[in-house]
Amino acid sequence: MAHRLRPEGLGFLTTAPVRLVFAEEVAAAPEQVFHALAQDVTGWAAWFPAVTSARVTEDGAGRDVRLRGGTRFRESVLLSQEPEVYAYRIDVTNAPGTRALVEEWRLALAGSGTRVRWTFAADGTAAFRGALRLARPGMGRSFRGAVALLDRRIAGRA
Repeated sequence: MAHRLRPEGLGFLTTAPVRLVFAEEVAAAPEQVFHALAQDVTGWAAWFPAVTSARVTEDGAGRDVRLRGGTRFRESVLLSQEPEVYAYRIDVTNAPGTRALVEEWRLALAGSGTRVRWTFAADGTAAFRGALRLARPGMGRSFRGAVALLDRRIAGRA
């Protein structure tokens, strides 16, 4: 059953009880990566294997996202600052134990490509927080695989 989460802002990215931060470099330019994150929302399912569908809502101010396994998110975009930052808050989810969740994608020029950093900031029940900490290695692999697929997609090799 879906439930409403606590409406946190960008400050939660530094104060959340659980913060998972992953970074990877890709060959694509920051503008290209930002476009894939913020403007080609439906394209997420093509490069992020955990995502089965994503669509824009509220004229771009929100998103509906579905993950493998049936998890659903209704999100609000908190910051869309091209080409550096794309951040959103999960407002409603069916993930049990979740109380608050904010994600940020921060992009920085790295040589001739882009350093992509994803911060996953969360709060929830003790069991939820523990499960997230245990899931860190798998989420890291998922992130690295997704940005590699994204990089190939942008280069036209996917």
